[in-house]
Amino acid sequence: MIGFFDSGFGGLTILKEVEKILPDYSYIYLGDNARTPYGNLSQEKIYQYTHQGVDELFRRGANLVVLACNTSSTMALKRLQQEYLPGNHPDKKILGIIIPTAEEMIRAKNIGVFATQATVSSCVYRAEIAKFNPRANVFQQACPALVPIIEVGNFAQLESVVQRYVEELFEKSAEIDTIILGCTHYGIIENIFRMYIPDKIKIVLQGEIVTDKLRKYLNNHPEFRDRLKRAKKKIFLTTGNSPHIQQLAELFYGEKIDLEVVKL
Repeated sequence: MIGFFDSGFGGLTILKEVEKILPDYSYIYLGDNARTPYGNLSQEKIYQYTHQGVDELFRRGANLVVLACNTSSTMALKRLQQEYLPGNHPDKKILGIIIPTAEEMIRAKNIGVFATQATVSSCVYRAEIAKFNPRANVFQQACPALVPIIEVGNFAQLESVVQRYVEELFEKSAEIDTIILGCTHYGIIENIFRMYIPDKIKIVLQGEIVTDKLRKYLNNHPEFRDRLKRAKKKIFLTTGNSPHIQQLAELFYGEKIDLEVVKL
């Protein structure tokens, strides 16, 4: 199976896009809703929580796990790949979503990034984009209020908050030509961002990018691809337990799903 991990349900938008192109595989998703948001946590705490989530996905049969969370990809991916996998699961893989997004910035000149405080503080987008497009200027805007608002479903409050963050970003540069929504939660409110971002500016969504990169990765590694189950099975896990979480999961995924509650 292919596993997806996120601090909440933003990663379901990534999974939905992947399923469109790779429908035959089996998938297992885990959202750590009981402990979201991750964006304001310490790096060690983010690593600890992500490690526990990946452990659970491997235990349940995933051979490959995508960290469908920018904060986890920023703060935990490299350490998991270098310290955790070799001694525990040398035959399995963990992939992130920062580098695939950075690779798509090769033609952009002035890039704006909306992300969590942890992702912005790490400057990971600046560092990774520079590897592919060293002439690009990257302007970052932390949005600490967005994930908590989205996770509680208070969408009426979002317009004014998004407007404030967009205005703060454009105060840093009026020449931005490309916007990265650098948190998977933000994809579901792209329409609200677009209300305050001029149409001439490209908004980059990570679902399509991650899907294309995952497809290419599997095609380039047939020895690994052929080990993955193709039973079209889907399992959805959450660490939270409430009717609200069920409703939110279905909002992100776009259809009814059966959620199983787990404790990490």
